[in-house]
Amino acid sequence: MPPLDLSIGLGTSGLDDPETCTETVVAALEAGYRHVDTAQMYDNEAAVGEGIAQSDVDRDDVVVATKVHPENLAPDDVRETTRASLDRLGLDRVDLLYVHWPIRAYDAAATLPAFDDLRDAGVTDHVGVSNFTPGLLREAREILDAPIAAHQVECHPRFRQPALRELAAEFDHRLVGYSPLGRGEMLDDPAILEIAERNDLSPAVVALAWALDRGIVPIPKARGDHVRENLRAVDVDLPDEDLDTIDALEPGDRQIDPDDAAWNR
Repeated sequence: MPPLDLSIGLGTSGLDDPETCTETVVAALEAGYRHVDTAQMYDNEAAVGEGIAQSDVDRDDVVVATKVHPENLAPDDVRETTRASLDRLGLDRVDLLYVHWPIRAYDAAATLPAFDDLRDAGVTDHVGVSNFTPGLLREAREILDAPIAAHQVECHPRFRQPALRELAAEFDHRLVGYSPLGRGEMLDDPAILEIAERNDLSPAVVALAWALDRGIVPIPKARGDHVRENLRAVDVDLPDEDLDTIDALEPGDRQIDPDDAAWNR
């Protein structure tokens, strides 16, 4: 199984217009992204796949991740809908397949072996989970034969997920951060703005550079010029005092908090 090399990724949630989605994926790959994240729930896998196909970047150089919808987590549905995802993406495999949310049809003992089956069949190279609590994460590790390669959760300077980051280090998986700009709130956050001005950077780059320095894999959503601008974070080394300032910021609330999320039970 090839190792999972996860770098800053393009998040595609909300890229609902097929043409815009495809153009954004092409632009991201041409700019240097090598990680594209989609999901059955986003209803844009076909447009994402078209962008990958149109790009000049070799398919094997791109980590393509998708997620199984929480309504599709019964074992047979996992297998059937994942293959349908491949058809929409125009691929013979994905690099990373996530459980999107451990809710609704999710039953750890029944759902997770189906992910093992897909990995064994070469449908996915790696298995991941998303929006799990520490307890559910530990349970999944006990059930899965495949190692958990990544855990995707909301993570940004005002919602830093210390417990899950510690578990990622302990269990040797990647912590992938969605909404790394806090649904845009980091762009107007006074503390982030001050650091950005001091370092002649955009606030988005500051937030993403913090994530990368702290071992988080951010997957910002972006369109137009913001796609290339966000990628600047890869080459930014924030001063230690600025990183420490971000680490000490007063925590905020979740931006993504559905009533049936595991942490609300």
